[in-house]
Amino acid sequence: MIIEDQVMDAQERIGFRLRELYHRHGYRRYRMSKFEEYDLYSRNKDFLFSDGVITFTDTNGRLMAMKPDVTLSIVKNGRDVPDALRKLYYHENVYRAPDQESGFREMTQVGVECMGPVDEACLAEVLALAGESLALCSERYVLEISQLDVLSAAVNRVSEEKGIRKALLACTTEKNRHGILNLCRENGLEEKSAEPLLRLISLYGSPASVLPELREIAGEIGAADAAEELSEVLDQLEESGISERVLIDFSATGDLKYYNGIAFKGFIDGIPGAVLSGGQYEPLMRRLGRKDRAIGFAVFLNQLERLTEGGGANA
Repeated sequence: MIIEDQVMDAQERIGFRLRELYHRHGYRRYRMSKFEEYDLYSRNKDFLFSDGVITFTDTNGRLMAMKPDVTLSIVKNGRDVPDALRKLYYHENVYRAPDQESGFREMTQVGVECMGPVDEACLAEVLALAGESLALCSERYVLEISQLDVLSAAVNRVSEEKGIRKALLACTTEKNRHGILNLCRENGLEEKSAEPLLRLISLYGSPASVLPELREIAGEIGAADAAEELSEVLDQLEESGISERVLIDFSATGDLKYYNGIAFKGFIDGIPGAVLSGGQYEPLMRRLGRKDRAIGFAVFLNQLERLTEGGGANA
């Protein structure tokens, strides 16, 4: 029995092996304080998983927060370096109130962030790492991928009004065709304008089976370049060995104020909800004054409790 099996529990072993995986691919450990000025989170609440933030006043009178998110801190505390690709990984605790009735929880994440001149090869590498991360936890996983620039173009065909767009995206996440058509009727919008969106949410399956129709839809709504980039990234992913676990599913969405391009979620059989979530987030970078492109993901170790308690984590 190796040392890590003697001194670590199953969740710690997964975290350690994820860190080893990212280090092996050239990602550098990023460490941060438990605390951040509250103003960062109050100005970017829409990006957070929950509104609940633990605050306190420090000895200098500043209102501080126990960090509820890692990516915001990394973006805020970093800087653009021309033509330099910054590849980071982290293993951090965050503090959130996922259910306001049950109070705050300390939650552990391990993840990667890639910032700079992010090209298709880099996008493919991050997706491959996401797949390998899931494989370290269980052989029974899937990685669901969508393209938010295509989705945004389809939503804009229906309406560019903020409230309606938000409601359409909620329907998209739930694959709620009836809800999309109801929104059109209630707001005096042509139901025909929603046809590309309805076709998108019906897409589900392997890249080979889905990409031809996705390219057709994207061409009709002026998003051909976005669909082509996704296609080329998925082609490069074929060499990674995880392609048979990849599905295209446009219910894997994110807030379009912060996310763009490729978005993805990872699921493991027997665990409700996503255990991994990520995507490109250039709009967030712009909001915080950064010009770099960026993509990243996080593995939610607390979500793996059921897996590790049952002894299902890969040995």
